[in-house]
Amino acid sequence: MATRRLHMAQFLRRKGPIASKEQFVACARQMVSDGQVVVKFGNILAKHCLDQRCSMELLRATEHTQSISSQLGIVARVKAVTGESRACSELLLSNVQNLIQAVQHVLRAAEAACVKGLGQPPADPEEEEVAAFCQQWRKNLTQHRAKEALNSARDELGLRKTRGAKAEPTLMSLVQEQPPRSRNIPKHPNPRKGHTVMDRHL
Repeated sequence: MATRRLHMAQFLRRKGPIASKEQFVACARQMVSDGQVVVKFGNILAKHCLDQRCSMELLRATEHTQSISSQLGIVARVKAVTGESRACSELLLSNVQNLIQAVQHVLRAAEAACVKGLGQPPADPEEEEVAAFCQQWRKNLTQHRAKEALNSARDELGLRKTRGAKAEPTLMSLVQEQPPRSRNIPKHPNPRKGHTVMDRHL
């Protein structure tokens, strides 16, 4: 998603790979589709989160993302049938940025839900794969924290130094590792092989 947003911003400066209004609108519509993928992911996760507070926060984040995604879709349809208008293009780009921020909020809420724990999903392949994706992230996080606790440099008081420490794995980082041809939640190979649920365009 961040890459698409960059390309759309470049288009307004007559740079980048987007060469026409039609491609600009198509990029925005793909962002809407990406937003719906994240909304679906968040709703599935909220349903199985064991912590009610985290579940409610995740639902609020997904509802907000759904609203912004719908708004972006409306603006994209308007842009598609109007002439060249920089103001309309800037409004579209602003909505894209709002959607990216909303998606990041969903992923942060999803991380909190994963840490609190998930219940056993029903025999539904889609929900099982979402759960497997989240369990893989939580496993990566636990391993990272254990490794940092053992190997991190210490100060004179024996406290772990945070400066220079490796960043903790995030759901966003797992998303960005997804092979580019993968499209949807939850279509992904076995997460034990390092693949993820969401595509790298998010």
